[in-house]
Amino acid sequence: MLILTLRTDKPEAEIGLFDGQTKIGYEIWEGHRKLAETIHIKIEMLLKAEGKTWHDIKGIVAFEGPGSFTGLRIGLATANAVASSLDIPIVATKDDDWIDKGITRLLAGEQDKIALPFYGQDVHITLPRK
Repeated sequence: MLILTLRTDKPEAEIGLFDGQTKIGYEIWEGHRKLAETIHIKIEMLLKAEGKTWHDIKGIVAFEGPGSFTGLRIGLATANAVASSLDIPIVATKDDDWIDKGITRLLAGEQDKIALPFYGQDVHITLPRK
């Protein structure tokens, strides 16, 4: 089962390709302010480097946070869009072992339907001005 992993909670973004538990490709780059412009390009390049296509992906593991509001939003929106368009399962996990936990969940047949961010604390929304 080819699994795509994404982590975008900090300036250095990470994507990986795993065949089950086995890492077959991984890239870390300075996504920071260009994350939205580069994430799809980086995924495409990683797939091509491994002789794979988007349709070979059978599951997605996304890092849910905590972390940068914008980084998490971009990464999770990308992960959810890819999962939805390919009709494949997605799981969101956190902590240092997020990849292992996520892959274990996918291989056990679990899925979240949609990956939601965890910002580390309650969201503070200001009241609208009248």
